[in-house]
Amino acid sequence: MQSLNALRRRKSNSTLVTNTLLVLLSGVVLVVALLIQFPLIGQVELIAGEVAQQDILAPRRITYESAVRTERARERAVQAVPDFYDPPQSRIRRTQVNEARDGLAFIDTVRQDSLASVETKIGYLQAINDISISQAMAEQILGLSVEAWSAVQVEVPLVLDQIMQEEVRETSLTSARRKVAVLISPDLDDDASAVTIELARALIRPNSFLNTERTDELRQQAREAVQPEINVLEQGEIVLRTGDIVTAEDVEVLEQMGLTQGERSQWTVVQAMLVAMVILTLVVGAVYRLRVHTIFARQKTALLVLLAFFGLVGAKLMIIPDNWVPYLFPLAALGMLAALLVDTQVAMTLILSFTLFIAYLSQGDVFLIFYACAGGILGALVVGKAERLTAFLWAGLAVILGNLATTAAFWPHPLESTTTSLVLQSITIGTLNGALATSLGLIGYFVLGNLFGITTNLQLMELSRPTHPLLRQLLLKAPGTYHHTILVSNLAERAAEAIGADAFLTRVGAYYHDIGKTVRPYFFVENFVDGDSVPYAGLDPRTSAQIIISHVKDGVDLARKYRLPEPLQDFIREHHGAQTVAYFLRQAQAEEGVENVDEADFRYPGPDPRTKEAAIMLLADVCEAAVRANRPATRDDLQKLVDRLIADRVDEGALDSSPLTFRELQVVKSVFLQVLQGIHHPRIQYPQPVVFKAEVSIGAQPSPLAQPIASVVVGGAESASKS
Repeated sequence: MQSLNALRRRKSNSTLVTNTLLVLLSGVVLVVALLIQFPLIGQVELIAGEVAQQDILAPRRITYESAVRTERARERAVQAVPDFYDPPQSRIRRTQVNEARDGLAFIDTVRQDSLASVETKIGYLQAINDISISQAMAEQILGLSVEAWSAVQVEVPLVLDQIMQEEVRETSLTSARRKVAVLISPDLDDDASAVTIELARALIRPNSFLNTERTDELRQQAREAVQPEINVLEQGEIVLRTGDIVTAEDVEVLEQMGLTQGERSQWTVVQAMLVAMVILTLVVGAVYRLRVHTIFARQKTALLVLLAFFGLVGAKLMIIPDNWVPYLFPLAALGMLAALLVDTQVAMTLILSFTLFIAYLSQGDVFLIFYACAGGILGALVVGKAERLTAFLWAGLAVILGNLATTAAFWPHPLESTTTSLVLQSITIGTLNGALATSLGLIGYFVLGNLFGITTNLQLMELSRPTHPLLRQLLLKAPGTYHHTILVSNLAERAAEAIGADAFLTRVGAYYHDIGKTVRPYFFVENFVDGDSVPYAGLDPRTSAQIIISHVKDGVDLARKYRLPEPLQDFIREHHGAQTVAYFLRQAQAEEGVENVDEADFRYPGPDPRTKEAAIMLLADVCEAAVRANRPATRDDLQKLVDRLIADRVDEGALDSSPLTFRELQVVKSVFLQVLQGIHHPRIQYPQPVVFKAEVSIGAQPSPLAQPIASVVVGGAESASKS
């Protein structure tokens, strides 16, 4: 048992890993489907600077905020704002005037130094830090007369102070220095004027500086003051003519109308990934929350991935700027297929997730979102599990009515006026959408069901008919087993329905769980006829057990021969799990000793039930057979027997691999008691019918046995006449 459980755990882990990879693959599929570009009718692929190869007309009237024109106007407003400079700083003016005086005083000291040579004095003058003096200028300064130098000492600070009182920027230094020649006194001779101009220019510094923060603030205010520019294009208006050079504004118009497939930006990729993550999280989370065993079902996980891929590709092809094509997108077909092949709750989540994708593609078209969602939900709910083909007809009508109701609720969107032709167009589109969704749903139901090996209700309907060859063989060759099968199917179906499991699958699975007994029906007690000899009398317990156990393998072989779906084959494999044939095991232990008997020789091959439906069938099989054999006289006896049988199966671990909870087990037990009590209730023993025979011989006396019977009959007649 431990090795068997370990094998099951390894298989479960392997399936979980595989399905995790499928989920990750579906995420990649979502992103690719969101980013993929198709060459759609009416769309062009143009970038700025290219030449238009054809005339492009606006397919509809559109009013939009032109980001290109608005940005251009804002840039003009920003460029119109000059740099902002702080006011002139008087501190800098005073500093420069003081430096001028200090520098002139130093130069005067050098001029009066009688001990220094001319070369030394020139060196001293060129070494002044704040004033750049060339050698020629130094010689000219030293050559000035005392009167001329005194005039220079007075004039330089005055001119510098006058210049520095005005705004001097880095960019206007040259202009300020030019003004010096105009401002000096005309009384100075040429040499003194040249020295004054040179010294004053060397001391001029910027006193007004650029205020970057204030400049940015003013420009931002100017940008924000520009109102968005609205562009209006009428239907049929020419957007581009053949031979026109495409501008950025033209590309924007095409994008607004959905006529171009622009290059994918990083933000577009991020948006696609976010939408894909939201959709994937919703679907996987809902499946895990509502139908956790689907996570461990490879086929159904792969089916959901395939449905998502085809749905996304279809949406990309059909959710385009057009007056009617987007409203033909058959989201209801996806809902129907998910409801039929997986689960209705999962289908609801898939539809709601797809509405996010539709919102992304349609740029938030509320009418289209509600239109697709309403039809999808109605189609999935009405089709249900489709036990008959007419379910598709009713589902299609529900989708059509949902489409028309949504159109009426949003009228006149997307139409601008009500006319007879537009009303007829809306009705036609809604009807075509329902017909397309129903057709695709019906075709996909058969194709995908067979492709992924998923048992559909229509298949189960065919297999549940008593005319099926296997069921006819069971009825003709093993009538007792057939009767047992009918009782088990009723019992299991009621229990499955009570806990929300697949009742129809459980019923049909119960029909076929014992078909292996048709190979050797005379070895099974329910097929014994009074007077038949017991077939096990001459066999050892081990051989007898192997004959009993073989009906599982025989059943699987017959199921494969007649191509029964895999879920029904699982019912055959799992209806005894890995239990032992207890009767012959005990017989062998009694004859050979417990230590000499290997339980593996008396154990069914299994596996244990892996679904709720198979677990219910196992319990129903055990309980029906035991109750039929023991025939409990009272409800208390029946309850004790059922409690013990189910408790034994739990203790053996027969239900460990199934998702059946203890709460559901209590519901199953309650249903079993109710049904079994109705089937095997105590019978009233009616008196045997007695026919009164009149004596034909005159004077003959009735026999002693005839008298009380006659009195009973007569008494009954009298009682009836009195009443």
